[in-house]
Amino acid sequence: SSFSGFASVPVKGSCCSYSSLAWAFQTRCSISAPWNVTVKQCRQSSFFNTLTADELWKGALAETGVGVKKGRGKRRKKKLRKNLNKGQEIGEGRSGFLWPGLNAPMIQSGRVQAVTQRKKEERERIQSEIVQQRDMWEKKRKIKIKREGGWSGKCWGGVILDPPDPGPNGETYEDFETRVIEVKNVFCMKAKEGRKKSIRALVAIGNGKGAAGFAMGKAGDRMNALRKAKNKAIRCLHFIELYQNHTIYHDITVKFKSTAIRMKKQNKGYGLRCHRAIITICKLIGIKDMYAKVSGSKNLINITRALFKGLTQQETHQQLANQKSLYVVEFREEQGPLPIVVALPEGTVREDPEPEDEVPDTKLEWSEVKEAQGMKKSPWAN
Repeated sequence: SSFSGFASVPVKGSCCSYSSLAWAFQTRCSISAPWNVTVKQCRQSSFFNTLTADELWKGALAETGVGVKKGRGKRRKKKLRKNLNKGQEIGEGRSGFLWPGLNAPMIQSGRVQAVTQRKKEERERIQSEIVQQRDMWEKKRKIKIKREGGWSGKCWGGVILDPPDPGPNGETYEDFETRVIEVKNVFCMKAKEGRKKSIRALVAIGNGKGAAGFAMGKAGDRMNALRKAKNKAIRCLHFIELYQNHTIYHDITVKFKSTAIRMKKQNKGYGLRCHRAIITICKLIGIKDMYAKVSGSKNLINITRALFKGLTQQETHQQLANQKSLYVVEFREEQGPLPIVVALPEGTVREDPEPEDEVPDTKLEWSEVKEAQGMKKSPWAN
């Protein structure tokens, strides 16, 4: 004989857990009248399921002013946000159940799928793949990447970085080389947090064929600042004309704020004799022979800005010929006193020559004047 009885089933508006409802049906209870029953899952509320993930991370990392004011993370290494879902798949577990809509398709062959379980061999294979993948991640985390040396041992200047991130259309920048110019700690006073530290990075990028650029990035940690700077630099490129693909077209004198740079055109084989930051940027541009002297402030940001300002303002021989409407000639050592025509004007040639001042308006460097007069001596000479 079948057992008949009554079970407490919640009416509309109330809630109960799935386990109690399943137990009620397992005891073969019969309901005398058809009711409108609404089953609602009820979870115990706590601190962790009432707040969102972003709010929980803010409290853990002391990103808000209140957290910093309370002293969380003071004088300690800055904590970074971690992706706790990395390597996890929703619905996957050791039991190997296939949940429609999570790790299995909801509808297959026109039928709604039921909850099934994988075979034992397939479960073991999937678990071994997950363990192998996690071991590989652990090994990668422990490997210390040896970065190439920069200008000096502990200096970030001159260090090579990876190419910038791919663009929105999938374009890559493998032919561009990225170099660090400066990495510096900067501070900002906040009303609640006080003295807040950030990292500022100056990065230059170039392909060695005249296309180059630079940018600055600022972030709470070094790697994010470098990533921001190189991704910004690839969007701020300048094209610099090169004379015979090895030097500049003419001597340049440029000033930016309190930094002045004098650049001289040189013959092949001369090399780069200049400030180490200028050498790094010239290699990225493709300049192989040049002399440059920096006077005034040696601030690396000012030096970089002044260098790009001077190189982008230089005039090619053809531009000079069109501007003056005259032939542009060049004197070289191997030709002696004979000039070499390097550019012709595109329009008509002007008949009257270029006017010359009675007293040439030339700004002389005192060190060069002393050297020309034989007054400059080595401090090591007897």
